[in-house]
Amino acid sequence: MDVKELATKNRSYRRFQENDPISPEKLKSLVELARLSASAGNLQPLKFMLSHDPVRNGAIFSCLRWESFIKNFPAPGQGRRPAAYIVVFGDTSITKQFWCNHGIAAQSILFGAVEMGFGGYILTDIDRQALSGFLRIPEHLEILLVIALGLPRERLVITDAVDGKVTYWRDINKVHHVPKRSLNEIILDL
Repeated sequence: MDVKELATKNRSYRRFQENDPISPEKLKSLVELARLSASAGNLQPLKFMLSHDPVRNGAIFSCLRWESFIKNFPAPGQGRRPAAYIVVFGDTSITKQFWCNHGIAAQSILFGAVEMGFGGYILTDIDRQALSGFLRIPEHLEILLVIALGLPRERLVITDAVDGKVTYWRDINKVHHVPKRSLNEIILDL
C-alpha cells in the first residue's frame, strides 16, 4: 500500500468490531512506528499505554466523548466499541512543551493500523481527571490523546466539499461522508 492509499484509507472510524481483538504484539508494533517518527529537538517526550483488555477498555471508553461534529450520533454501543486503545502521554520530566510530537506519532500509528487492516480514531475530548484516576497515572505524565483501534464496522468515503461545506454527514445507507476541500482551494498562489 503506498502512502497516498494509506492517507486515503486512514479515516476517523467511530464503529468497530469490538470482539475482534488486537494482540499486544500488534499494539507494540504500532508504538514502534511512533518511536521511530520525528520528534521536536529529538527529545522523544512521549510515553504510551496499551489496552486490549475488555475491562480496562470499558473504563477508558467511559472517559471519552465521542462525537461533537455529527449531530444526533451517539457514542458506539456495546459490540461496536474499539478492541484496543493507545493512550499517548507527554512526559513533563523531559519537557513541558510537546509541540506536534503527538500528532506525528498518532499519524504513524494510524498508518500502521490501516496497513494491518485496522482503523482508528484520535480522541482529544477526554475526561482527563477520571482517566488519570482510573489508570493511576503519575503526575509527571500529561494525557495528550487517546487512539481508539479496531476492525472498522462502518464505511467512510471522501467526497468533494461543495461551497466550502466540510461538515461530515451520513447518507440513508449510513455511509459516513468526509468532504475535503480541493487542491486549488488549499494551495495558495502568493
